[in-house]
Amino acid sequence: MARIDLNSDVGESFGAWTMGDDAAILPSISSANVACGFHAGDPAGIRATLRSARGANVSVGAHVGYRDRAGFGRRFLDCAPAELAADIVYQIGALQALAAAEGVAVRYVKPHGALYNAIVRHEGHARAVVDAVRDVDASFPLVGLPGSLVLDIAERSGLRVVREAFADRAYTAGGELVPRREPGAVIHDVSAVAERVLRLVTEGVVRAATGELVRVDAESVCVHGDTPGAVAMAAEVRRTLDEAGVEIVRFA
Repeated sequence: MARIDLNSDVGESFGAWTMGDDAAILPSISSANVACGFHAGDPAGIRATLRSARGANVSVGAHVGYRDRAGFGRRFLDCAPAELAADIVYQIGALQALAAAEGVAVRYVKPHGALYNAIVRHEGHARAVVDAVRDVDASFPLVGLPGSLVLDIAERSGLRVVREAFADRAYTAGGELVPRREPGAVIHDVSAVAERVLRLVTEGVVRAATGELVRVDAESVCVHGDTPGAVAMAAEVRRTLDEAGVEIVRFA
């Protein structure tokens, strides 16, 4: 039987600005990447999301990013590795405190946005992420893109790594994500996304934006919580996998 984890980025609303529908998407996933306040999220909203995650019985991870609320963490910041490592430790700690108040444990770390993409190749920032995770809790799995430098460094440092695929993002022929600024980078067709995830889980391949079949070794699949129609998309992905006999399991 095929097995996969489904994750989504949540906890990203800020004050009067709502981003996604956390309570509605949580029943369709098994792992929740909860914002830690640097790229998005405020303490009260994050705590409410943690409460909903506990009720949905999903694993909680720290969704850490650059200190860039105005850009939603989707802009590269050329900060010193030591500064970045301290920022990540701070974010994980903040989430752990809010989670403890709700009786929830933080179980893994997944970088967000521009940081996630940067550490595919940026050695200084990749090492900063690994150092921060290891310093907080060396048992935390680190989620990242297959073939990325950060996962190679993490494995050599003794961390468990979780390779991730994306349900609603287009891929290049080289197995990287098409930049969001390019047309077609985000896929909105619910049925197409669900069938794409099923093929990825059962065959280990995804069709690139340029037509090639790309091999993707993934233990978890992300459905972005801020994508328009994300709730319906996650529900359809879950329904399609359930009907195909794919087991949805938490990796942490």
